[in-house]
Amino acid sequence: MKNIPKISESELKVLKILWECKEATSAQIIDRLTEYTDWKPKTVHTLITRLAAKGAIDYDKSNKKAFIYYPVITEDEYLNYANRSFLHSVYDGSVHMMLTSFIKQHKLTQTDIDDLKKLLDGRE
Repeated sequence: MKNIPKISESELKVLKILWECKEATSAQIIDRLTEYTDWKPKTVHTLITRLAAKGAIDYDKSNKKAFIYYPVITEDEYLNYANRSFLHSVYDGSVHMMLTSFIKQHKLTQTDIDDLKKLLDGRE
């Protein structure tokens, strides 16, 4: 299993763009982020630099005009890591405690319940 670095919420927004696009220049990432953030280009460049330093993304320098950034870790790898990390830090690793808490705090529709039953039945 890959060593997944700790990624901030802001860094995750950059990474999500790269997962969606597969690869992008910093200008393309900035364009996408300015659709829903008020971040300055320098902020985005800082986030990209941090992600590269952590090994979450890398870049191709062969384009003389701009680096092409791409994710090194997949979305599935990160989600698995984040889920495990959350489960262990919040619920001491107990899936039962997490599901119990979630079910008590959220109103589940009959469709939700049926879907969960199918999911659990498929695990046996």
